[in-house]
Amino acid sequence: MTVSVFLVDDHALFRAGVKAELGPTVQVVGEAGTVAEAVAGIESLRPDVVLLDVHLPDGGGRAVIEQVHRRWPEAVFLALSVSDAADDVVAVIRAGARGYVTKTIDPAALVDAIHRVHDGDAVFSPRLAGFVLDAFSGQVPATSDPELDLLTTREQEVMRLIARGYTYREVASSLHLSVKTVETHVSAVLRKLQLSNRKELTAWASTRRLL
Repeated sequence: MTVSVFLVDDHALFRAGVKAELGPTVQVVGEAGTVAEAVAGIESLRPDVVLLDVHLPDGGGRAVIEQVHRRWPEAVFLALSVSDAADDVVAVIRAGARGYVTKTIDPAALVDAIHRVHDGDAVFSPRLAGFVLDAFSGQVPATSDPELDLLTTREQEVMRLIARGYTYREVASSLHLSVKTVETHVSAVLRKLQLSNRKELTAWASTRRLL
């Protein structure tokens, strides 16, 4: 049986790599790099499974899930992310994702995960299931990075995009802010994290798997 998949990730090269590795039993019928594109495409194509990244330029996987589920509650989501942070895992599962796997997963295991969530199973990469069990038993794990906690939600959004190599103008466009506001947020981020420049910020974010 062939499962139709809509792929959501803001890195075109990564999307191309995933499509090349999925094999004959999974057909990618659409793809998107932003929340807005994803919501429109998913609602139009109605795929069997949506494979989505947790972090996107104009929001995240949780925003995609919540917006699509308002109009199409039956949509099936499987998160595929570089992040294995408890907060990210719990957020998208609470929003309605059926599973969460990291980008270290091998192609055969990813294909199996796609088929399993399509069949109604819940699928998680090793060690991530514990986060979900803790969260739904009322023991939500505390944020493990006190430095990240120093940043506001908006500052975290700006930080991720700047660390990924976006220009100030591109960040402003993605988040619907002025360039000056982006500059202000970047200055606040560097000050709070005691970093000097974009290169140090990228290294800081990379070591925490935030990219």
